[in-house]
Amino acid sequence: MKHKLLLFLMLISLCACQSERYVIIDGYAQSSSYHIKCLLSNSLSQQEVAQKVDSIFVAIDKSVSGYNKGSLLSRINNGEDLVLDTIFIDLFNISKEVWEISDGAFDPSAAPLFDLWGFGFKDSTITVSQIIDEAAEMKAYVGMNLFSLESRADGTHLHKVDSRSKLNFNAIAQGYSCDLLAQLLDDYGSSSYIIELGGGEIVTKGERDQGGPWKVGIDKPEDGNNESGTILQEVISISNCGLATSGNYRKYFIEDGVKYSHTINPVTAAPVSHSLLSASVIAASGALADAYATWFMVIGIDAAMEAINTLDDPKIDAYLIVDNNGQMNLIYCSCQKPQQSL
Repeated sequence: MKHKLLLFLMLISLCACQSERYVIIDGYAQSSSYHIKCLLSNSLSQQEVAQKVDSIFVAIDKSVSGYNKGSLLSRINNGEDLVLDTIFIDLFNISKEVWEISDGAFDPSAAPLFDLWGFGFKDSTITVSQIIDEAAEMKAYVGMNLFSLESRADGTHLHKVDSRSKLNFNAIAQGYSCDLLAQLLDDYGSSSYIIELGGGEIVTKGERDQGGPWKVGIDKPEDGNNESGTILQEVISISNCGLATSGNYRKYFIEDGVKYSHTINPVTAAPVSHSLLSASVIAASGALADAYATWFMVIGIDAAMEAINTLDDPKIDAYLIVDNNGQMNLIYCSCQKPQQSL
């Protein structure tokens, strides 16, 4: 009898395994490639899921792309008063929360500064000395406190204290995009997946098909390493979380022998200059990981380690790569564990 029961259970397990298979969906969106590997029911077609993935990217583009002149964000930045959609509202609320806890270091309302320095939705056409002069004046209309959501009869609108204020969600949008894709796969009943967008934003669930947590690489932050996954500093294991990496080594310009990185400190209105080369952050969601990685890159290594301890969030881990007199050191930080040099 026991042997029959064991055989019956084995058959059930085998049938369950055969009712699902891993599917790979690749594509291009948000000026980046994306890669999804997920466990799906055999009753679902890969094409159906791929079409839903595309529709999510289209919705995000229509809502918050600064490069799409017809997007909700572009039109609001240009002065139109429009009803906001769920994507815009979500990103605004998450951004304002992180802006508050970061004391303004993470600030999508620094959009005018990003444009001025040539790292936003526009290319800069003036010298650094001219940029510095204009940036000082722009600080008057930078700050998430100058924006609020306003409920009206037709829906939610964005209220600006100063009409010159603008938003740029680039530092959080890809992580948030991964979250929306994860929700889609959850709705389809997937118990195992990895979503990677742009090489730096990842969301995972469950275990990989070979068993155990998902293995992901952290890029080595050196000049010339422009393709994610080519030269790695470290390989780590993650599951049921978001991971995002921000760094200064791929986007910058040089003027009069001085290197200006794309990470702008909204408080000083200028590019940062410190020893932190890249920040890879693990968080409960892709959006938070993305925002925190940017925050830590703005404030530098010492302040970042202090912030992680202050957050007291067991879901936050960070891999911070610093330039130590020409040598790259990887530091692991967590509020639950002692700091480690790897």
